[in-house]
Order: sequence, then C-alpha cells, then structure tokens
Amino acid sequence: MLYFSSRAIPELEGLDLNQRMLVIRQAVDQLPVPTKVMLNIIKLLILTPLFLLIARSGGWQIVGYVVLLLISYPVITRPITFALCRSKMPAIRQKLFENTQQN
Repeated sequence: MLYFSSRAIPELEGLDLNQRMLVIRQAVDQLPVPTKVMLNIIKLLILTPLFLLIARSGGWQIVGYVVLLLISYPVITRPITFALCRSKMPAIRQKLFENTQQN
C-alpha cells in the first residue's frame, strides 16, 4: 500500500511528527546503496523535465510550472520513499524509543 502521509503508516502510529521524521530519516540512511541510487534516479526523472519546462518558458508560465513542480515532487517521491523504508521502520522505532515505552 502506498502512503502519502507519514501519519498513515502503521509502523509509525503513535509518534509525533518529529519522531516520525527521525525514524524515516534513519530508515533512508540505512537503505542499501543501489536502492538509494534508484531513488535518486527517480527524483531526477521527475525534476529534469519540469526544470526544462521552466527554463524554456517565459512570463507567468514559469509560475505554473513551479507550482506543478512543488506539488508533483512530494506526491510522487514520498510514497516511494515510505515504501522502500517501511521494512526498516519497526526496528528503528524500537531502538530509538525503547526507553519511552518502558516508562
């Protein structure tokens, strides 16, 4: 299942925003290098055409393409990042917040 918000990920349920972002950041850091490369290539494939459109357009069209970029980039990349990191999230959450759960 694809998640567009970290709030909807079952492995992160009960954590506040800062805690969820910490778990996600550490999960991304633990991804194997080929997976990180694939994720970055996907990001480039999204950004490059939109930047080319921005570079070739003029006037108010630039604003439209920038808005499109600002909307499409996170909508496409966040679910992919969450899906790739989801298997690592329970172990990272337990490691980071085991003291909080014991109290």
